[in-house]
Amino acid sequence: MKKLTALLFVALLSTTAQAAEYKIDTKGAHAFVQFRIKHLGYSWLYGRFDDFSGSFFYDDKAPEKSSVNVDIDVTSLNSNHAERDKHLRGSDFLHTEKFPNATFKSTSFEPLEDGKALLKGELTLRGVTKPVTIDVTNIGGGKDPWGGYRQGFSGTTEFDLKDFGIDYNLGPASQKVEMILDIEGIRI
Repeated sequence: MKKLTALLFVALLSTTAQAAEYKIDTKGAHAFVQFRIKHLGYSWLYGRFDDFSGSFFYDDKAPEKSSVNVDIDVTSLNSNHAERDKHLRGSDFLHTEKFPNATFKSTSFEPLEDGKALLKGELTLRGVTKPVTIDVTNIGGGKDPWGGYRQGFSGTTEFDLKDFGIDYNLGPASQKVEMILDIEGIRI
């Protein structure tokens, strides 16, 4: 009986070892929150948010239980052009003086085939909260050279600027913004 109990205990530990909380690795610059939008329909304008933090829960045996929480310092917007960044932080766009932070809190994670998934959640940007769906790809996970364990994902989503109160007219080709998210987490 002791042997059976010990085996069940080991089996329980091995399955729960797969489920873990991860801190997003912004310190090591292994995570990025980026965006792109068509510039007047002629080219792509890329930018990023340099300061953000968050965590996620992931269990590769039960990925549907996954969850994500991210806080973004919107004032850290960086498009590699100081004057444009000043305009994007202003009231025409992000209005960072009034709304310095954005958040994403997941509501569901739907695993698909081949490491793909749909992550649904609530994005709060510019004081407006709306549901968004992020197409996710599991990049991989495993031990790192420093004795930790990491898990990485990539995702994209797209939404209308007007959904978040941004109605500055950049032309018909520039009404949607695409978010590109590359997240690597370190198991806590």
